[in-house]
Amino acid sequence: MHKAIKAFVDASPGRSVDVEWKPYQIDPNTTKQGSTFGDYCQRRWGTSDPSWVHRLKSEGRKDGATFGNFKWVPNTSRAHQLVHYCASKGISSTDRVNALLFCAEYEDGENISLVESLVGIGQKAADEEGTAIDAEELRNYLTSEEGKQEVEEEIDFGRRKYGIRGVPHFIVSATGDDSNKAAHRPYSFSGAQSSDTFVEVFEELAE
Repeated sequence: MHKAIKAFVDASPGRSVDVEWKPYQIDPNTTKQGSTFGDYCQRRWGTSDPSWVHRLKSEGRKDGATFGNFKWVPNTSRAHQLVHYCASKGISSTDRVNALLFCAEYEDGENISLVESLVGIGQKAADEEGTAIDAEELRNYLTSEEGKQEVEEEIDFGRRKYGIRGVPHFIVSATGDDSNKAAHRPYSFSGAQSSDTFVEVFEELAE
């Protein structure tokens, strides 16, 4: 997606695309402390090396995502709370915090179910932006599950409004004159998409 955004913007300077991530839990029944990758796959599919993993790594390498240290399958509830916290406090964008979470989970082998891992990611996001973060406040926020209800409401809204039943799922819309709403009707599609697909959608909405 980011590759497509760069191509779209570079083709016509002055255009921009804003990215906002929304929460979704694939398996809310994952243990609160997360599971090792092997244990999780064994429980779900009866094998510690399911075929989809090879496809994931093969496709990811094309965009620089090696999944080189994918050790844990987390319960992502608190990770979504972290994203919500950082956005609500103006610490960092949902796009950047999610990028840090993905890197921590898939490339650095961290268990992002754990509060201390998430506090560290929050501090990194704040440092990048040159903003301050109260680590103890964030720790208490995650431990007490403050913000969890807001996350669950967002997930429910996505299911009801857009029929989201899995990830990745993309909603792409354009801003513009309210009198021309039909021309700016959002695109909603699920599953991994090529950069060309995104560019085509961006170009159509930009017309």
